[in-house]
Amino acid sequence: MTSIRIYDLTGRDDRRPSPFCWRIKYALAHKGLPFEAVPVALTDIPTLCGGGHKAVPIIEDGSKSVSDSWAIADYLDEAYPDRPRLFSSRAERELCRFVEISLFLSAGTDLFRIYVKDIYDLVLEKDRDYFRKTREARLGRTLEEAYAGREARLDAARAGFESFRLTLQKGGPFLSGGGGPFLSGERPGYADYIVGGFLLWIGSVATVPLLRADDPLLAWFERVRDLHGGLGRTSPMNPIAA
Repeated sequence: MTSIRIYDLTGRDDRRPSPFCWRIKYALAHKGLPFEAVPVALTDIPTLCGGGHKAVPIIEDGSKSVSDSWAIADYLDEAYPDRPRLFSSRAERELCRFVEISLFLSAGTDLFRIYVKDIYDLVLEKDRDYFRKTREARLGRTLEEAYAGREARLDAARAGFESFRLTLQKGGPFLSGGGGPFLSGERPGYADYIVGGFLLWIGSVATVPLLRADDPLLAWFERVRDLHGGLGRTSPMNPIAA
């Protein structure tokens, strides 16, 4: 089988700071599809695959190219139905969408502000002006203003992961039978790749650890990093907990 090519956002020191690229690398590995992760600069994205793409991930599978993580996940299940599915049903797909939306509402916006200057410091030199201009326009303030005083905001950001801690907790207040080793139960699924990819993004850039050393999420995160031959350990990371 020919390897699928995935264009993977890269930063300095071969950091891979895209949660969406991480989840698709996990999706490809979940389905047992060989792939080549091609590092790409932020400002080179418009030149890929004939142009017209604004963001990664983008995959090339033979003559076909697909962008957007959800479109790619759907494509992989449709094109390779004989391999382990990412979504066993439409209902499971929509639940995974709920996981993503909940994560971004509860923690994503705050964490982007907390770590935006760290991201800027690690993007490739050729991307720095573009990153600053576009992200400051999105934030309505400078990168330095956005992350100022961030240590005081970390507890609130950590609290945004509480629903995932409770899902994994055995014998917790909302569980009669106890949680499994993964968010998806006994086996990892796309929900694990969504949240795991988010934390791998944080680990790729963070100069201030997000989690506390006793956070129960850490054991789950290490299990996710070990999946598929240690996929989550294939690029440099900073400590995510202290």
